[in-house]
Amino acid sequence: MALIGVFDSGVGGLSILDEALRQLPEHNYIYLADSAYAPYGERSSDWIAARSLTLCRHLFKQGCDAIVVACNTATAEAIAQIRNELAIPVIGVEPGIKPAAMQSQNGVVGVLATEATLKSDKFNALLATLPSNCQFIKQAGAGLVPLIEAGDANSEETLELLAQHLEAIQDAGADTLVLGCTHYPFLRKAIRKLLGESVTLIDTSEAVVRQLKRQLEAKSFAQGSHQNLELTFISSKDERSLLDMANDLMLSDMSSHHIQSKLLSDIS
Repeated sequence: MALIGVFDSGVGGLSILDEALRQLPEHNYIYLADSAYAPYGERSSDWIAARSLTLCRHLFKQGCDAIVVACNTATAEAIAQIRNELAIPVIGVEPGIKPAAMQSQNGVVGVLATEATLKSDKFNALLATLPSNCQFIKQAGAGLVPLIEAGDANSEETLELLAQHLEAIQDAGADTLVLGCTHYPFLRKAIRKLLGESVTLIDTSEAVVRQLKRQLEAKSFAQGSHQNLELTFISSKDERSLLDMANDLMLSDMSSHHIQSKLLSDIS
């Protein structure tokens, strides 16, 4: 069995961990939330790159056999550097604009992501490869991540802010919405309340975990025995709160894993 590290600026990557536990329950996991510094989306590119590399080095030193950078912003700013330095599989996440373009019926796609992701070279290089007949309505979801981090994904305040962010996407008549931040799948209920059921939501967590599975198989990691499995939650802010959020937000069965939580002292 493998030890898999899942890293995010906060609780957003729990959506990836949730899917990993569904598809790959036979492995050990460390989930690292840098909640003391969330959200990353409003920080400088250099800071994001340096901090992401530092935390992935920490996971590598913990013995991780693979790392999922479960943060669109960190992937956009740091994935190449992390892969260059660490001699293990490193899987990133990016907004699913390609599958969205393929699935859209009217060619109008909304993209809800952080400001840093939308401005990144990686995102815009991907966008340039897509058909010009598809219109992408890009919208930064400023303020949404702190609300989700606070456990307020379904609050009235979140609904009101989300409505403002989705206004231009609705006005353009988008039939597809890309959830371009791993925090945003936790807004599904609020999004459905605002947009209804007819808009297709694109979340890439399944595809990310399928890629993780391929990487593990390529490294010949055998399936575990489903015994003595461990799941560790590490937070740079509040480990108890992170564990509570995991229990609240995640739907997968964690009962086969011994669960522990730890506080991450600042590292360099």
